[in-house]
Amino acid sequence: MTAVDFAAFIEELAEVAGRTVLPFFRTAIGAEDKSHGGAFDPVTEADRAAEAAMRRLIRQTFAQHGIVGEEFGVDRADAEYVWVLDPIDGTKSFISGVPTWGCLIGLVHNGRPIYGVMAQPFTREFFIGDGKVATWRGPGLDHTLRQRRLHTRACVSLASATLMTTSPLLYSAEALAAFRRVERGVRLSRYGCDCYAFAMLAAGHVDCVIEAAVKTYDIAPLMPIIEGAGGIVTTWTGDSAAQGGDVIAAGDPRVHAAALELLSKG
Repeated sequence: MTAVDFAAFIEELAEVAGRTVLPFFRTAIGAEDKSHGGAFDPVTEADRAAEAAMRRLIRQTFAQHGIVGEEFGVDRADAEYVWVLDPIDGTKSFISGVPTWGCLIGLVHNGRPIYGVMAQPFTREFFIGDGKVATWRGPGLDHTLRQRRLHTRACVSLASATLMTTSPLLYSAEALAAFRRVERGVRLSRYGCDCYAFAMLAAGHVDCVIEAAVKTYDIAPLMPIIEGAGGIVTTWTGDSAAQGGDVIAAGDPRVHAAALELLSKG
């Protein structure tokens, strides 16, 4: 299988996920709570149906590949190629009718994310990357489908930056204190966009995204998109974010370095 074939297959998975979840969006779909008494962590029929559909297609096409998914766990995580699936990243937004969720699909080769897609089927947008190049495909103002390269934007300092995170409520007290140190230094801070915030960073509209305690399926699919657009993604300690943890992404290395310094201060 060539690189082009992998790229085509990952888009096929995104199409399957989108067709599965979109009929549930802005309906009276119910949500179960996976938290077992902690902070509300919803899962819906749409999440499970989309991941099941993607797993079937992967097993039919690449029986030797591993799969790590949010809803159905790990299958052969030690395989050379592993598919990383988050059928609806931003389920809280999904059940609230807000289109800032996305279907995340990544391909990891020997532990390194090499392809990723964030599909937003409601807005008909695809953000795709391979770590070297990233592209956006979606409707233009005349509603015809367009495609363009993605590039992060230059930002000379943290004081000029726009910062995003999903919600301060998701942070521990210690992590929130670290985030607030960065937030106090930026020009603008916005909350609530889940994976769409990382897509906007790759598209050059946001300068920094910080999240705490994310899982591999939350970030590994996004890494090739951000890096392909010229951005940087690491943990708060500057290590690889492929396995999740406390994560920072920035479009400009100057912003990344400044934010990382503030995050590491005790």
